[in-house]
Amino acid sequence: GSPITTEERRLRDKKHLDDITAARLPPLRHSPAKLLSIEKSIAIQIQQKEAYEEMQAKLAAQKLAERLNIKMLRFEPEGEASMQYREVRDED
Repeated sequence: GSPITTEERRLRDKKHLDDITAARLPPLRHSPAKLLSIEKSIAIQIQQKEAYEEMQAKLAAQKLAERLNIKMLRFEPEGEASMQYREVRDED
């Protein structure tokens, strides 16, 4: 047996895998992973955690409001509705 090159070996192994399985890796849709500094990574994690907690708080408030049957109405203390009961009359 003559020694085969690494390229020939790679092609032979690939052909062998093609004979064994039809499974294929999905195409890469996003850019490959990038290395980040620890500081940048921590900043991103903190930002994601804050966004997640804010979203969880909004969802919890919404569920609580639905459970308690609370309707959020617009409040305008300077509007017409607040002046209806404050009609001033002269008692003279």
